[in-house]
Amino acid sequence: MEYRRLGRTDLQVSPISFGAIKLPGISEDEAAACLNRALDLGINFIDTARNYRDSERKIGLGVGERRDEFYLATKTGARDYDGAMGDLETSLEQLQMDYIDIWQLHTVSNEEDWQRVMAPDGALKAARQARDEGVVGRVSITIHRAHDVMRKAIASGEFETIMLCYNPLDGEDVAGILPLAKEADMGTIIMKALSGGQLAYPKEERQAGLGGKDALVAGCLRWVLSDPNVDIVIPGMQTVEEVEENVALMDPVRPLSDGERAELLTRIAEFGGSFRYDQKCLRCGYCQPCPQDVPIPEILKAAQMVASYPGNLQHMGYDLYESLEVNAEACVVCGACLEKCPAGLEIPQLLEEAHETLSARP
Repeated sequence: MEYRRLGRTDLQVSPISFGAIKLPGISEDEAAACLNRALDLGINFIDTARNYRDSERKIGLGVGERRDEFYLATKTGARDYDGAMGDLETSLEQLQMDYIDIWQLHTVSNEEDWQRVMAPDGALKAARQARDEGVVGRVSITIHRAHDVMRKAIASGEFETIMLCYNPLDGEDVAGILPLAKEADMGTIIMKALSGGQLAYPKEERQAGLGGKDALVAGCLRWVLSDPNVDIVIPGMQTVEEVEENVALMDPVRPLSDGERAELLTRIAEFGGSFRYDQKCLRCGYCQPCPQDVPIPEILKAAQMVASYPGNLQHMGYDLYESLEVNAEACVVCGACLEKCPAGLEIPQLLEEAHETLSARP
């Protein structure tokens, strides 16, 4: 198996690593079987969090005796010093371990939380102290949606890795953030590569392809790892079969070809429905160029942000729409886009609805 340098942590880590978010849904014995199989096959990074219910305890019980074979990351959702130190103590107790390789400030996804963790008595103070005391190896952060906070975290120099949501749908629009993190030599860890489990066939309807037994899963993981700004991805696993299928994609990791990218988008479109954050547009760009220069994917992205993002982040959608040189009013309903859209979306109607929403900024 190839291993990748995780930014300036200098840790050499398996490209597909073990996301432990799903361990609460299986028994202790099943968790132990998954974790041990992962280590046996060369996975050497496990990611969990204090609020993943009994995930930390199951990791400790399942592979605690193999501690020297893997790097461990966990998270605290606390915003102040005392809360974070309390979480750290609990995590160590549950894990039955005395050291955490990467301790992450969890879901710092709005300006208020950013200010709280960075305050003199904030969670970052606890993380620095734990690192100085040798209990934690590296300090890191995870963020959803809030681009301004992402940029501040990268520029601060305080965090050695950043965890972001990224997949072919790019529902959190981080494609422009990842290069900034890479330039700062931060390790880039990707969560939600399968859009929270939505980009996977139901077990009874699985279709092989794109190098795996589930073409959607294989395609999405390879899509993420094809990005040169991504170090590793941490899909949630809860069966030995999932572990083995994921590991097979790393022997070696093969970037998607242009043809495979097109196939993946077609499969996602055929899979259909709406995805995380009620996203419907695949942002594949097949509808472009528009004869009227209407930037259809950007407009639908802006509308989706306003419709589904938390209130304090909805401004991102309005800001995006107002920054466009051509807006949805330029659509003349020529129908050219309808012939190109692999998802079969009624684009002119969606553009009309988007303009109605986005032109009525509160």
